[in-house]
Amino acid sequence: MKYSLTIILLLFVTTVFAQSKDNSSKLVQLSGIITDVDSNSVVPYVTITNLSNNGQKYAANYQGYYSFIVNPGDTIVFSAVGFTSKTFILPTEIAEHKYTAMIKLKSEIVYLQTVRVNPWATIEEFNKDFLTMKIADDDMAIAKKNLSRTSINGMMLTLPRDGQEISNSNYRYNFDRMVNSNMRQTNPFLNPFAWGKLMQLITNGDKSRGEDR
Repeated sequence: MKYSLTIILLLFVTTVFAQSKDNSSKLVQLSGIITDVDSNSVVPYVTITNLSNNGQKYAANYQGYYSFIVNPGDTIVFSAVGFTSKTFILPTEIAEHKYTAMIKLKSEIVYLQTVRVNPWATIEEFNKDFLTMKIADDDMAIAKKNLSRTSINGMMLTLPRDGQEISNSNYRYNFDRMVNSNMRQTNPFLNPFAWGKLMQLITNGDKSRGEDR
């Protein structure tokens, strides 16, 4: 009877050891997408650590997708900046060679202490700055300043002409050229009448000086 119990116990231990050995040597493709638990939006570039494989690290892509090789029963930790880390343990019994796990991380809220900023060290400095403070003009004052004659004249001298002004100027220039296309400009140096009038003015000038004497 004792020998029978010993044999049964040995067979049981052998079977369990064989199953555990098979599970430890089995490789599984773990894949999934990491999202936010509140908004269901993807969490990019999450750091994934396999604690059962000497802390082997992986990283999800910018779309929150991850995929790497694990063993059944491995302990996986998902961590990201601004989120609470989550630990995920794979099942020890996985029928297929692939496993999908949708991971949801929760945002980590950090409350900061209230900070009061005092720009003036003393009340005297505050009173001095307050009395010398220049109050900005209201909308009516700004509109009157922009529509004043001085402001408009300054803009006329500095602002470039728009398309309508350039078009009108080109139209007047082309019109003047068309109207005066058959007119020839005369040179006064080649006009004999102009020379005669000049000589007459010179002669009359000498006579007027003689009469004054």
